[in-house]
Amino acid sequence: MLTSIVGINWGDEGKGRMVDLLSSDYDVVCRYQGGNNAGHTVINERGKFILNLLPSGILRENVACVMGPGMVVDIRHLAGEMRRLREAGVKISPENLKISDRAVVTMPYNVAQDCLEEERLADKKFGSTKRGIAPVYADKYLKKAFRIGELKEWDRLKKRVPDIVDWKNLTLQGAYGAEGTSVEEILHYFEQFGLPLSDYITDTGLYLSEAHRQGKKILFEAQLGALRDIDFGIYPYTSSSNTIAAYAPIGAGVPNLKLDRTIGIMKAYSTCVGEGPFTAEYFGEKAHTLREAGGEYGAATGRPRRVGPFDAVASRYGIRMQGADEIALTKLDVLSGFKELEICTAYRLDGKKLTEFPFPDLLDSCEPVFETVQGWNRDISACRKKGDLPKEALAYIARLEEECACKIRYVSVGAERDAFVEM
Repeated sequence: MLTSIVGINWGDEGKGRMVDLLSSDYDVVCRYQGGNNAGHTVINERGKFILNLLPSGILRENVACVMGPGMVVDIRHLAGEMRRLREAGVKISPENLKISDRAVVTMPYNVAQDCLEEERLADKKFGSTKRGIAPVYADKYLKKAFRIGELKEWDRLKKRVPDIVDWKNLTLQGAYGAEGTSVEEILHYFEQFGLPLSDYITDTGLYLSEAHRQGKKILFEAQLGALRDIDFGIYPYTSSSNTIAAYAPIGAGVPNLKLDRTIGIMKAYSTCVGEGPFTAEYFGEKAHTLREAGGEYGAATGRPRRVGPFDAVASRYGIRMQGADEIALTKLDVLSGFKELEICTAYRLDGKKLTEFPFPDLLDSCEPVFETVQGWNRDISACRKKGDLPKEALAYIARLEEECACKIRYVSVGAERDAFVEM
């Protein structure tokens, strides 16, 4: 069984929470793209964990975790993340964590370049997390990146560093007038944070292929959502990788395998971190009330998330791009204090009603078309069965299901591991 858990919207939908929940039924969990530019928040009996690079399955003792070749890995950040989890009693060893030898290393100069470019753009900035993601993916496709597997070929790696340093300084010093990097700095970075990972580095494609041959169940974990995909998202306000489910086998290192099931994650309302078009966005007091009710602040950056009502237009598109077979709806409990709820059922562009997501360049000219439905005035966080939910909550779920034309199978009513209802 090969299953992918993916975001339907702009990211921050609650994928980590669902991966943690469902990983109990799987043998392997694999992250297949992105870096430490987003966070998956998981709350269980051990406490609250924010995972930026490690797969959310790392919190399950009997699950093996894989960081695939489609990822970009800030090895300094990874060292800190592993240390914090170990301090909390989480077991991490080469037996339960495999890092692809083909994954790319996010370098300190990538982070510096990311920050310099955002500063240069000023009020035209993309809203980068300043974690070096776009520059390192650019280096990858320019064939100027370092790969994790090179850490096990130290003599060859040392010979590559001077040429890369000379090349990168052309940008840092020549284009930005900033301080450059040095061979000594890069080698120290690899020695301090890279070499300790040697025992974790392996051919994850071979590992996953063998796991599949043995009949093991594999869960693929995505970062961000469909609207942040480099090809199908709200370009250029996207991530620099493919966040869609179809990329999961490729980014995991097993393009020979096919997915059996895709679970799309979407919130009961809309949130968006960073810049770019967000048609159904709330402003002022409405935004503040919803943001505070949901605790909507970025897990990786702490930035306040932009918020709005459920956007059925964007969600239909995200479901189609992800090929979702079913949906997990998160944070329904956040809406418990609202007497009325709005749903964005369409956009209006130049006087015409749109029910399909348009070309991203047109989104700034679109206006939301809202439908108002009745809310429920009671706490639902203790609900564990469908029959426990108020009729208004069931009606809201049914309306979203109707708008999105996809079965909602799981409904989250709290952040804790067991706070969900299977429909």
